[in-house]
Amino acid sequence: MIFSFLFFTILVAVISWLKTRKERLKTANDYFLGNRSLGFILVGSSLFLTNLSGNLLIGENESVYINNMSVMAWGMTSILAMLIVSEFFIPIYLRMGAVTTPDFLEKRYDTATKKFVSIVFLISYLVNLIPAVLYGGAVAINGIFHFNEVLGLSYELTICLLVAVIGISGSCYSILGGIRAMSISGSLLGFSILAGGLMLSYFGFKYLGHSEFLKGVNTVLTNHTEHLNSIGSSTDQVPFGTIFTGMFLVNLYYWGMEQFIVQQALASRNLAECQKGIALACTGKLISPLLLNVPGLIAVHLYTKLPNTAEVFPRLVGDVLPPLYTGFMASIVLGAIFSTFNAGLNSSSTLFIMNLYKPLQLKTKQDSSEKHLIKISKKFQIIIAAIGICIAPFIMLFKGGFYTYIQMLSGFFSIPIFTVLIVGFVTRKVPAIAAKIGLVFFIVTYALLILVFHPPLHYLHLLAILFVITTVIMLVIGRVFPMKIPYAPSFHSVIDVKPWRYRYFASLLLIILMCLMFVLFSPYGIA
Repeated sequence: MIFSFLFFTILVAVISWLKTRKERLKTANDYFLGNRSLGFILVGSSLFLTNLSGNLLIGENESVYINNMSVMAWGMTSILAMLIVSEFFIPIYLRMGAVTTPDFLEKRYDTATKKFVSIVFLISYLVNLIPAVLYGGAVAINGIFHFNEVLGLSYELTICLLVAVIGISGSCYSILGGIRAMSISGSLLGFSILAGGLMLSYFGFKYLGHSEFLKGVNTVLTNHTEHLNSIGSSTDQVPFGTIFTGMFLVNLYYWGMEQFIVQQALASRNLAECQKGIALACTGKLISPLLLNVPGLIAVHLYTKLPNTAEVFPRLVGDVLPPLYTGFMASIVLGAIFSTFNAGLNSSSTLFIMNLYKPLQLKTKQDSSEKHLIKISKKFQIIIAAIGICIAPFIMLFKGGFYTYIQMLSGFFSIPIFTVLIVGFVTRKVPAIAAKIGLVFFIVTYALLILVFHPPLHYLHLLAILFVITTVIMLVIGRVFPMKIPYAPSFHSVIDVKPWRYRYFASLLLIILMCLMFVLFSPYGIA
């Protein structure tokens, strides 16, 4: 098992090195955007793998085990969000030659707003994204290999050690190879995800049915059928109504404004390749329940009560797969962890270097050469990784479910940024002061509601309500104190921005399949 795990993990690393060893990362554009040379397969695979982290593998299967398939809504509704982003958001970024999503804010509002949002992004990655990825990865790897038992250490100490090992080894991809090395490894792992999902589902059902696959399937379809329902009630972690409020906003933000996601798309060689890549990532979301949800359904029938529900997925992998396949699956899991972790590191350094450090160097007339920027970027990534390693173990103290922790904490950063960006997209006279007031109002109010007042509303509904209120505040300020010179878009595209001719047909097909997935996992289907 260990041998196969090491073999597949090293194989991906070697192939990525062979594909990129002749490339020279001479400029920041090379390092952060792969010289804008990625085709649709690399773009789609990178988007899919960057999203499919250990957080999702652990968190969604845990949610299915505790509640039902309602958590599937996050992945399925993201398909619609991705298609909207592909059609409306990405063309804006590419036409203006953006490197980071806050670049638009500088042109639309002012430089101070761009820096403010960049700092919010960095704080989000420091306290939420990177620690959560490391913690989820440590839980997954320990659950598969049971290192705490093998080494005779406490569970808590083992998680701390694995967080450090994953953080240090994973940093090498991003720090040494840049975004292109990450994209190549992501494409290799993307094709492995489908094989791994089919394999885990097959062996899981077979294990449940005592060597009879169809008997295992029948057990899941006839017992505890409440877990098959994706139409969440008001008492579930993901009520169905949240799909139309906060969840939709969070998904639009995540796929259209989250720097570590959008950066994968901005590295495409042209708009058409980018849109094809996003469609490919949407296809991946349709099959992702094989890894994100079905294992949780099988676990419901295998484990009556787990002391640590976050171990649902890794325990199933360790129990049902033959040793050779267990090592292969573990390498896929580690690859997914590295993909998101590296994207977070690379995007953090992109935001810091391009939006904060480089402008300061230019202002003070100090060294701002490409070589110097890459050097500082690598040092900054080491610092970010070290801080993430220190914070990650404390997530064990959160008792509300790992996936709920991730989503609730992201609300402090995601929708405030989404609000100022979307208002900037659709208006021309709302001033920079409105964006600053909106950001502060949203973050402070959400913090008070979640941490102090605890209103009897789902946090996703709260996010939607605050989005509306903040938008109104910004519009009122824009009406009372409008910009003297209305914003006029200026385009400086560095790549071809001609759209993909078959995007509407692909979008319609993907939306139909998305809806059918909800029907399948509902009382009108198999639930």
